Amino acid sequence: MKSYEKSAEALAALTAEQFRVTQRNGTEHPGTGEYLHNHEAGIYVDIVSGEPLFASSDKYESGCGWPSFTKPIAHDFVAEVIDVSHGMRRVEVRSTHGDSHLGHVFTDGPRDRGGLRYCINSASLRFIPRAKMQELGYGDYLNQVEGE
Repeated sequence: MKSYEKSAEALAALTAEQFRVTQRNGTEHPGTGEYLHNHEAGIYVDIVSGEPLFASSDKYESGCGWPSFTKPIAHDFVAEVIDVSHGMRRVEVRSTHGDSHLGHVFTDGPRDRGGLRYCINSASLRFIPRAKMQELGYGDYLNQVEGE
């Protein structure tokens, strides 16, 4: 099984925005994320650790200004933590091995798909197109992505 971890090299490769979001619990401005309007088949992985987080088949247009997903690829890679910052109670989403701040999960998602909306910062993600998944070590997740 592939190993996922945070490393000094991975942190050094982050842009200032990626570092602010993933390591300082930041939020990118709504409507500005690189993957908000991405409709290509593939998976989204933690930009720091590479652990697989979300599949394109679970992505949907929520209208909130950030990429939204109905569920993670595997709950083993996503930690949910109570967040009481900014005067509200929310559930923060972090990568398990990389400990990257990803975004938050809300209960206003599509009811027919479980009712959850994982509202995720593009700056915390790297997209792996379906055609590259096997080559880059994510072949085990091809069955979760639409396509051939």
